[in-house]
Amino acid sequence: MNSRNIPIPVHDLMAWLGAPGELAVLDVREEGVFANGHMLWASNVPLSRLELLIRDLVPRLSASLVLCDDGDGLAPRAAARLESFGYDDVKILEGGVQAWAQAGFELFSGLNVPSKAFGEFIEEECGTPHIAAAELKRRLDAGEDLIILDARPMNEFNRMNIPGAIDCPGAELAYRIQDLAPSPETRIVVNCAGRTRSIIGAQTLINSGVSNQVSALENGTMGWHLTGYELEHGQDRPPPAVSDEGLIIARARARDMAARFGVKAIDRATLAQWRAECDRRTLYVFDVRGPDEFEAGHLPGAVPAQGVQLVQRTEAFIAVRGARIVLVDDTGVRAMVTASWLVQMGFDDIHVLEPGIGDGDGLETGPHHPLIPGQGDTDAATITPQELRAVAEQDGVVVIDFARSLDYGAGHIPGAWFAIRARLGDSFANIPDACMLVLTSDNGTLARLAAADVQGLTTAAVKVLDGGTQAWRGAGYALQDGLTNLADKTDDAFWRPYERSAGAEAAMTAYLDWELGLMEQIARDGTARFRTFPR
Repeated sequence: MNSRNIPIPVHDLMAWLGAPGELAVLDVREEGVFANGHMLWASNVPLSRLELLIRDLVPRLSASLVLCDDGDGLAPRAAARLESFGYDDVKILEGGVQAWAQAGFELFSGLNVPSKAFGEFIEEECGTPHIAAAELKRRLDAGEDLIILDARPMNEFNRMNIPGAIDCPGAELAYRIQDLAPSPETRIVVNCAGRTRSIIGAQTLINSGVSNQVSALENGTMGWHLTGYELEHGQDRPPPAVSDEGLIIARARARDMAARFGVKAIDRATLAQWRAECDRRTLYVFDVRGPDEFEAGHLPGAVPAQGVQLVQRTEAFIAVRGARIVLVDDTGVRAMVTASWLVQMGFDDIHVLEPGIGDGDGLETGPHHPLIPGQGDTDAATITPQELRAVAEQDGVVVIDFARSLDYGAGHIPGAWFAIRARLGDSFANIPDACMLVLTSDNGTLARLAAADVQGLTTAAVKVLDGGTQAWRGAGYALQDGLTNLADKTDDAFWRPYERSAGAEAAMTAYLDWELGLMEQIARDGTARFRTFPR
């Protein structure tokens, strides 16, 4: 049955969140607006970027969807677009998130709240040991036998790291620890930028049964910086390759973890059967290895979700509650470790594929290319970077950039105007009159999707930059940095404390206080299903 624009009262949605079955709650506001206050289990799918995200987040067209906004008309627009893509069970939260709050239900600030709260839950439940920055510095200065492992992906490590730390993201810790710290006398300190991945990383090693003394760095790199210590920047310090002995030990430890937390395994035949049923039951297949490993060879249809990020940003990968979830890697270690955490988070239908991706037969290579509905529906004219450069300084030629404000500020075509697709009608008045509008985005895909929106607002010629700003940069042309020529507010993105040009230290302190306060708010909300297991 098509449920076009059916309004759902907030109390009905609260009841659905506690019921069995599949349900996805999608908040279609911009990320920065979403971060100011949202429902705990909502996945942020901004209307501006709906096509780019929806098929990975909600792969089944018949899944039950509830859309929410600020009561500002975004949800009905998103519903119409989703129904044009073939989604046939789309409903809208009556009154939006404000009605949710007015009914006495919780709204949460920030991003990745379920995962952040889960980290605090684990520290409290398990008594995860921690070490303060000053104590770690003292031990380092004393030359003690210790190793600092940064549990974030390499791109975050590159931005800032504790001096001497080695990058070893999340699930990689149990996989590589035997080669990183072969002596049981070596003290292990795990850090991230704040708290969550430090806690989960340290507890991963403890759960795996290492005999070393393990601690989470209290408040991570932000705590280190706030204590007055220097950070390194631009480092590239990966862990060593896994040895044969290290792999044997890691597999044995991972199997023990899987048994302890009730992680279930399936074979290829079962996965094939579930794929055949994916029109009736949502199926996610996540490859939890690193990006380079994924690109070197992965199962067809698998989505890259590095283990540390799948636990850290769960709602950014899994929108459909009650779905089947299959994790895969090459050895089973990282899949089992990641699955053990999702089970504790309260996901019921978690499985690990055995024997993993196999020996390369039938694998796909290269990066993940999500299905993008609607991208073939535009016949917008294109312009090459060379052609744009030749006319860029002519009167009446205006470039509009639909990149996220964070990326726009880091580098955009000189003179370009920043705009947000979903609010283009309001911001178009701020853009100079033009005889030619050239649209761009990071790789040009979003610009192409926005072409019809723009053409409906102007009589000017509209062209899409072929390959987007990446192609402009690739052609060797200069970029301009800074938040110049803003046709809209920069609330399309959530600016983390260390991404701010001013007030970073105050923002770091507020962020850490926010993390520490999440458990109290989670208790008031009452919809989390975090699980405890015998220790």
